[in-house]
Amino acid sequence: MEKRRFRAAVVVLGDIGRSPRMQYHALSLAQSANLEVDIVANGGNDPHMAVKENPSIHLHTMKSVDFQGLSKISKVMTLLLKAAMQFVILVWFLCVKIPRPDIFIVQNPPSVPTLAAVKLSSWLRQSTFVIDWHNFGYTLLSLSHGRSHAIVKLYHWFEKVFGRMADGSLCVTKAMQHELAQNWGIEATVLYDQPPDFFHPASLKEKHELLCRLETNILHPNGIWDCVSTVFAGRKDQDNGVVVPSNHSLFTAQSDSEIFLKANRPALVVSSTSWTPDEDFSILLEAAVMYDRRVAAALNEDDSVDEKQLWIDIDNGKQCLYPRLLFIITGKGPERRKYEEQIKKLNLRRVAFRTMWLSAEDYPLLLGSADLGVCLHTSSSGLDLPMKVVDMFGCGLPVCAVAFSCIEELVKVEKNGLLFSSSSELADEFMMLFKGFPGSCDTLQTLKEGAIETGASAKWSSEWETHALPLIREGILRKNR
Repeated sequence: MEKRRFRAAVVVLGDIGRSPRMQYHALSLAQSANLEVDIVANGGNDPHMAVKENPSIHLHTMKSVDFQGLSKISKVMTLLLKAAMQFVILVWFLCVKIPRPDIFIVQNPPSVPTLAAVKLSSWLRQSTFVIDWHNFGYTLLSLSHGRSHAIVKLYHWFEKVFGRMADGSLCVTKAMQHELAQNWGIEATVLYDQPPDFFHPASLKEKHELLCRLETNILHPNGIWDCVSTVFAGRKDQDNGVVVPSNHSLFTAQSDSEIFLKANRPALVVSSTSWTPDEDFSILLEAAVMYDRRVAAALNEDDSVDEKQLWIDIDNGKQCLYPRLLFIITGKGPERRKYEEQIKKLNLRRVAFRTMWLSAEDYPLLLGSADLGVCLHTSSSGLDLPMKVVDMFGCGLPVCAVAFSCIEELVKVEKNGLLFSSSSELADEFMMLFKGFPGSCDTLQTLKEGAIETGASAKWSSEWETHALPLIREGILRKNR
């Protein structure tokens, strides 16, 4: 008789396509722990192809609970009703829809009702219950209600009580490990976010192919007229106004079999965001305006400069001490439209913005093709680290990040990145890093080398096998003795 293969259930009360750490857990559980894996999550964006194509990983999607049509019900009643329905749906999936798992691994936050639903399910199915602490749910809730609000205090109590009921815990920083031990009575193992193998520096060929695919989105954004959308004079067509050969992008070109980076290309800056209140995107917009004005002052340009002629001259090969900056902002979230409207009104000479959503396969390629990453994450608790920076380092991309209490566990100043506390400081960093771009940026090159070294020093698979796998094996053995 064939021995039963152990199973794990990965639980996310959210979009699995936007939960990369839980996707990596699923891959490691299947590959390194040799488990059958059931992912229970809300529908939405597709996970990475490696997750979808792994025969040992099975995705079970729940429908999101939406009460938009019940606007007459008070907010408190709506939240309670939503939590109750989510609880019932989760328990149904965890106890009926999937085979009995030997271990549950649940993402926190959200805490309500996830932790209670998984605890009940683990008791009913005699399974181990492990929490992966990404942050604290009550601190996220406090962003909109304040720490002293009754519902925030209730959420904090709920999170602590059910957090203590877990059989094991993982967390993302040493600072969070200390907080859980000292103030929550929870012993957690630190599992730092690390980039998986598909986050790596992009080859010149990969850069060229990606940037050619994105060319239409970059050159022809709706309603935007700026330093990268009004160039290529003289190459006209009937539909879009410009013709760009298939072997040509704003950044790269191909001649016969040779691919090369253009000397007059813009500097490409990438920032990924969930467009939520814990990331103040106005800091980046203000820094972009300051950069634009400071460059004009440094080059002795006054308000009479013909912007369109300047853009045509740059396209024709004119190089300046400071480059154009193209910011590509990736992600989805509630405040995206608000900031897009603000961007349209900026009227900048040497700075352009593009917002887009990329597939899980293209996102690492974009990071590997960029010159600098910007992270605006400030952490509601001050105890978690931005995974986007980890991904950037995996792709060899140096970072400018907002300074907060434990960010230096990840960003090593003047080695793989820089920190800033204001838009003015960020603008100063842009001026310093991009002076002489692309050929004479020694500091930027030093940071890039440091980012490559950081990304190569540890990968998710080795970190997971060292710190998470022993906890998983112990939990499974405990329930199967």
